[in-house]
Amino acid sequence: MGGPPAALASVRSAVRRALTQPPVVRAGALVLVACSGGPDSLALAGATAFVAPRLGLRAGGVTVDHALQEGSDRQAAQTAATLRALGLEPVETVAVRVTAGGGPEGAARKARYAALERVAAQHGAAAVLLGHTLDDQAETVLLRLARGSGARSLAGMAPRSGHYLRPLLGLDRSTVHAAAAAMELQPWHDPHNTDPVYARSRVRDEALPTLECTLGPGIAAALARTARLLHDDADALDAWADRAEQEAAVSGGLSTAVLAELPRAVRTRVLRRAALGAGCPAGALRASHVDELERLVTAWRGQTHVDLPGGLRGRRSGELITFSV
Repeated sequence: MGGPPAALASVRSAVRRALTQPPVVRAGALVLVACSGGPDSLALAGATAFVAPRLGLRAGGVTVDHALQEGSDRQAAQTAATLRALGLEPVETVAVRVTAGGGPEGAARKARYAALERVAAQHGAAAVLLGHTLDDQAETVLLRLARGSGARSLAGMAPRSGHYLRPLLGLDRSTVHAAAAAMELQPWHDPHNTDPVYARSRVRDEALPTLECTLGPGIAAALARTARLLHDDADALDAWADRAEQEAAVSGGLSTAVLAELPRAVRTRVLRRAALGAGCPAGALRASHVDELERLVTAWRGQTHVDLPGGLRGRRSGELITFSV
């Protein structure tokens, strides 16, 4: 008797790897699948329902109703029923209010993660599984490239971030959709995913296909591979910055002599961290602010301070960089 179709086997294997790689989820723990009802997250839910019990884990699910379109409550209820039919328990449906700020996509994401945090805490879940695929990763990298982001941002989504796991990041969307079809799941296709008002939809339906047509196939895989490489680089630079920050910290400030000896990529990380630690709002601190802070170290001509968001100032006094209001 043959095994499962190749696509389904790939998705199950990806879930198994995610749940057994260190730090390993302890036996008997609950893992939750965040499921929108789309083919990616449904495939993840079906695979998790199969894999988790075989690893001695409990598997549940949560679906978030953003209330952004008519009938969203009915769709959320249908998704919850599908998750229960797969054998997931507990299954929670959470309605959220998406407020203005950060654009519609950012606001919905913020509301969704807040809901996932509440449900995970309520049930004591050890992990929350998210259905992002290789194609989602490629779209993320391309969007951040357009904003001129640094290595950490271009590293895209991490396979593991705290208790969030993304088992499908190494699988393309077509494979994941084939796995959903192999399980005879009936996904919901969110019309927002093809609405050109959203930047991600334009990247998915216009930018990436154009790049594939112009440069040849494999663009999504190449962008995802770039994200993996940059993730490793960013981890290494952050670890270096950890050590450098400790070495530079003296007398309530940062030693300009120590900072001056660092590579720029490490020095700017230390300065950015120091500004954030002093109370500078993360969302308002720009690369241009950090560049000006660096000039206090590498191009000092007597300037005394740099104005920063949050009413803070970065100052050079003698051989020290300090931060104050």
